[in-house]
Amino acid sequence: MSETSPGVHFPSDGEGRRGTSTTTKGILADSVRGVDPGLAERIETAEDWRKGYVGLVHEATAASATSADAARRIAADGLASMRSRMVLVDRHGDEVALEAADLPAEGAPFATESVRGTGPRVQTLQVPYRGSVLEGERLRGQLAAWVDAGVVEPSFAAAVGEVIDHPEWLDAGGHRVLLIGAGAEMGPLETLLSWGADVMAVDLPRSKAWRYKKAMAHRGSGTLTFPVDEDGEEGADVIHQPGQVLEWIRRERGGAPLAIGMHAYADSGVHVRVSAAVDALMSRLTGDGPRTALAWLATPTDAFVVPPEVVAEARSRWSGRGFGIKAVQAPTRAMARGRLFAPAYRSAEDGELGIADVIVPQQGPNYVIAKRLQRWRGVEAEASGQRVSFNVAPATWTRSVTKNPVLGAAYGGAHRFGVEVFQPETVRPLMAALLVRDLVREAPQRSHPEELFSDAAAHGGLWRVGYEPKTALGVAAIAGLPTSLRRRR
Repeated sequence: MSETSPGVHFPSDGEGRRGTSTTTKGILADSVRGVDPGLAERIETAEDWRKGYVGLVHEATAASATSADAARRIAADGLASMRSRMVLVDRHGDEVALEAADLPAEGAPFATESVRGTGPRVQTLQVPYRGSVLEGERLRGQLAAWVDAGVVEPSFAAAVGEVIDHPEWLDAGGHRVLLIGAGAEMGPLETLLSWGADVMAVDLPRSKAWRYKKAMAHRGSGTLTFPVDEDGEEGADVIHQPGQVLEWIRRERGGAPLAIGMHAYADSGVHVRVSAAVDALMSRLTGDGPRTALAWLATPTDAFVVPPEVVAEARSRWSGRGFGIKAVQAPTRAMARGRLFAPAYRSAEDGELGIADVIVPQQGPNYVIAKRLQRWRGVEAEASGQRVSFNVAPATWTRSVTKNPVLGAAYGGAHRFGVEVFQPETVRPLMAALLVRDLVREAPQRSHPEELFSDAAAHGGLWRVGYEPKTALGVAAIAGLPTSLRRRR
């Protein structure tokens, strides 16, 4: 579809161009203006946005850390800016800001198809890991080993342990789960279907992918329900058909409380557009049913506010390096003027929150702003009393990683710095376990909204490694290049 087709878009500049930089820069600036006007000005006047965004997003994260009120203000103002700037284009080519859009269903309504599983229901949490399947006490042992290695937070091990203790939670605790971007490699679709969950799925209309999802559902024990267009093609596009998707969900959601999982991903500015479109759907579906729960997965390659104990352990790991490592790294650090092997959390005082900055510049500002929109929506929803599941997943060998030569090489050498990169088949059931636990547990009481992301985080070690990640990833990339090349073949 062309840039003038109906759907959610960046605004036109008056000459038909829909560039991304002015809008994404403006959204980030607006988010912090009420908390730090100087930072807002630095964002607006940044000359090279694609290079300068990393440090500015770090500063915006630090601004959010200053107080709970600041975090909530930034989230609310950032979302308001996005909704006022992003637009919905109708079939006549007219555009209106998302905040004022009605999301009309302009095309033919979707029909519905369902696949009921015929396989036995998986009744315990089972996690494939390095050639074996872990469950019960063996899984608890591995969780403890990951905690000891600094790969996951202790709260992650505790949360997964709760699911081990409560296998009755696995079918999503009476919720009907709506997965947008249902075919995502890190998404919980296959796991939830194996546990007997009732899943509504929205994903792009790609025939081969839908044949795979239907076969998956047939093997499972749950139910997969999805939209079908007037030509019999499965799937829907939330960017270009948001009104039709909304109408279909409203018609099919039924009486059970709905849990909406946002797993859609796209390259470049399309990622911002799909995040904006899903935000619009979430707003309306929450209005329909206040018990609606919202769920996302957070990428580990972002900037996060972390608790003082994480900062303390990272510093301990830095100071505890062996004499030989220090001797080898010292001249390298000197030649690089401190830009290599720098200690983590240099600006944090003892006992203070820290900023774990793992943004990879090559991912670009559109990716980071799209993920920030999702995080702001999570903070805003939880502040309003809505049930939210928003968990940091570890570094994982996904297709998007292996096709990015820089990130793939860095992952290939990350183990040399105490970072574990996981296989997707390990991560999927673990993150699905956190999702179902979040749907049934008591609402948590948080001292700071950013704890939504640090609680039960599985960052792969990136937060607790002794080095500031960006000062070691380049070296890791050189060391991991052979591994990355093998995986790309």
